[in-house]
This record gives sequence, structure tokens and C-alpha cells, in this order.
Amino acid sequence: MIDWLTSLFDAAQSGLFEQLVQPVLYALGLSVYAEDAFDGTAWFLYGAFEIALLFAILRPLESWRPVEAWNNRRGVRVDVLYTLLDRLGVLPLALFFLLTPAMLSVEGWLRLHGVIPGNLEDWLPWLLGAPLASFLLYLVILDFAEYWRHRLQHRFAAWWALHSLHHSQRKMSFWSDNRNHLLDEALASLWTAGIALLIGVPPAQFALIVVLGRMLESLAHANLRFSFGGAERLLVSPRFHRVHHAIGLGHEGEHRGCNFAVLFPIWDVLFGTANFGHVYPATGVRDQLDGRDYGSGFWRQQWLGLTRLVEALLPKQFNRRRLSAD
Repeated sequence: MIDWLTSLFDAAQSGLFEQLVQPVLYALGLSVYAEDAFDGTAWFLYGAFEIALLFAILRPLESWRPVEAWNNRRGVRVDVLYTLLDRLGVLPLALFFLLTPAMLSVEGWLRLHGVIPGNLEDWLPWLLGAPLASFLLYLVILDFAEYWRHRLQHRFAAWWALHSLHHSQRKMSFWSDNRNHLLDEALASLWTAGIALLIGVPPAQFALIVVLGRMLESLAHANLRFSFGGAERLLVSPRFHRVHHAIGLGHEGEHRGCNFAVLFPIWDVLFGTANFGHVYPATGVRDQLDGRDYGSGFWRQQWLGLTRLVEALLPKQFNRRRLSAD
């Protein structure tokens, strides 16, 4: 069965690449990227299958046990666009071309200074005969790094200016995971890829970690009145993550929020940021209650994110402009 599915996928990838992608590359004079584009075709197919699977499973669950019943889903539509752009490979492809030179420069600098990235098998030889154990260990390390990236997104005003777009969704659903500012997405990609490079995550395992992680993150964002009970301390649930998005909880207090974990709540437990209260609060950003506009369309949201970033970096100039306007 597995061999049949693998053969079917390989045939689909080859057919799509040869019939559509490759002719476009040659027409644009980009044949040098053929190998990368072939890999990108696989990501497109993975993403298409992933979106279909998530829609088939999570959309009925959201209808069955929603936290909020909406008269319409207009506010969700832009999140669908974000998801399609990200998971079908459009945004990752753009980021690949933008970030690859930077990553190659970092790798070259490390090698020039005698730092040759290894992998866990080099440091822990017993993992050579335990591929599942090495995969799980890579997953745990990357998730630990994601926890701290997420905390920094809330800690630094400039980064929060971008990340707050993700939190501004008042109608949170399984589509909301990819609702991110493009610059925030680029910073996150640099962070994750850089750490994966430093610890030597094999490409195949990295791809599997990314796909598994984002499917679980889609579940965590679902408009679903559901928790994992006692297992909620082992894996982030829709209830646990909803508290992170809550007005008055998700970006408040000493730690600038709570429940930062992406997959494993153990990090919140260890660092004192866990909130296991059995509540399903309203989501959004507090200043939305005062009328702050985060935009309803893709380009408007991107532009407002940049203006918030400039405001965070140059607060005196913005305050002076407001005073003169008054």
C-alpha cells in the first residue's frame, strides 16, 4: 500500500513538473533552478493534500462543536488566502529565493571559521540505529526553539508590531495559523532554518517536521470547543492555544502573554507561562477594542503591519506627528 502511494505521488510530481513547471522555467530563463523547482513541486503536492485533509476533518468538527457560532465567515476568507499562499508553496518559494543567499553566507562564514555543522548522530552515535528516536529529538529541539521565538515575538515591540497581525483575528479558525505578516514569516523562516542548519537536521526529516508541525498548529487554531484533558500537558490543544490568543491574556502580564508553546506545553510549564484554565475566551488584540484597525484584506493588513513596525521603531516621530495633527 505504501509503495503504491509512493509511486502515485512520484508520478504526480513528475507529471506536474514536466508538463507545467519545467516549461515555465525554461521560458523565463530560470532552468538553473530546475532541481529546486522539482523539490518545490513536491511541496505543492504535500500542501494540496494537507489542505484537503484539514478541510475534510477540521471543518466538520468546527461545525459540530464550535466555540463561536458565526452568522457568516467573511472574516475568515483572508486567512484562507494566507493558507493557500503558504502551504501550496508560493510564499515559501519566494522566501527561498530571498533567504537562500543569506543562509549560504551564514554557512560559508561558519565553515570559514572552522565551524562545521554536525548532526545529532555525530554527537550521539547510538541514534544511528534509531531513526525514530533521532526524528523525535530533532522535533523536540526545534519546538523548544519555536517556543522562544514565539516569546520574543511578544517581548520586542517591533516584532510584536508584525506578529500582532496573527493575533488580530476575531474569528479564529483552523485557517488562522498562516495569517502572518510577510516580514514576520521571513524572520520565522530564518530562525527555524538557521537552527535546523546548526544542529544538522536531515532535509527529509526537516520536511516531515514542518508538515507535521503545521497540521497540528492548524488543529490548535480551530474554532473548536475541545481540549485533550489530561493529555493537554503533552500536546497543545485548541483550548490551550485559544487562551494564548485571548484578549486580555494572550499579550498581557509579566511575560507578555501565556501558552507560547507551538506543540509541547512542557515549555510553558517549565518557564512559568502556562495557563490551563478551562476557558474559551474571545480572541483578538486589546487595542482593537479601542478601534485600532488591523485591516480586513491581505494588502491592507500587510501595509498596516509595516506602519506599526515603523511606529514601534520611531515612536517619537509618530507621537510628534499625532500632536501636530491634533
